[in-house]
Amino acid sequence: MSQLPVPQHIAIIMDGNGRWAARRGLSRSEGHQAGAEPLRALLTAARKAGVKYLTLYAFSTENWGRPEEEVRGLFELLSKYLKSELDELLATGVRLMAIGELEDLPPLAAEALRSALEASADNRGLTLTLALSYGSRAELTRAARLLAAEAAAGRLDPRKIDEQALEDRLWTAGQPAPDLLIRTGGDMRLSNFLLWQCAYAEFYFTPTLWPDFGPEDFEAALASYRRRERRFGLAESPGLPTAAAD
Repeated sequence: MSQLPVPQHIAIIMDGNGRWAARRGLSRSEGHQAGAEPLRALLTAARKAGVKYLTLYAFSTENWGRPEEEVRGLFELLSKYLKSELDELLATGVRLMAIGELEDLPPLAAEALRSALEASADNRGLTLTLALSYGSRAELTRAARLLAAEAAAGRLDPRKIDEQALEDRLWTAGQPAPDLLIRTGGDMRLSNFLLWQCAYAEFYFTPTLWPDFGPEDFEAALASYRRRERRFGLAESPGLPTAAAD
């Protein structure tokens, strides 16, 4: 029997911290704290499954509109997580990366992130990418501006601008596109996350709120992925299940 396929790159929209807290009479900050708990088990499960890239939607450009106290608490939590988990990331060979408008991060969070990025830069295991102050439309707009500036300066022939040229100017340049996108919390939308990169990703939506998302939920997402056939617009193979009307 052939080995079941494993997605090389999984992207996750970690949704539901606030609702998880509200159902328990807790504050949103306590919900976000609970949302940090599944990460170590998730990384372990992903590494064991053979996943090479894991991208987490940690803070969107739209999230800046949340109450100041909540935003401050989120970045304090990020700083604590990076410091407390760095030894584990290094011991397991995880390489940390980050995408988004990182220059907008608060100083303490930015410093903790910089230290973790530098410390793990030579690791060759799973690549964990945090999307921070990230918005896909902003990413695409930035790439378009870079292409326009290069063309205006005479360094780039506009006729040679193709998909690869744009991809090379995205924050995710050098990474493969996600094979599987998981969203917790029950909503079924991308919410401005990896719009270009997820053009052919398989989607898995679950009502499970993020703090309750455990290894068994991750395995259920992988099992769903394994039952699908990725055709990329080509004809389906006889006898195999279909995933979407590509």
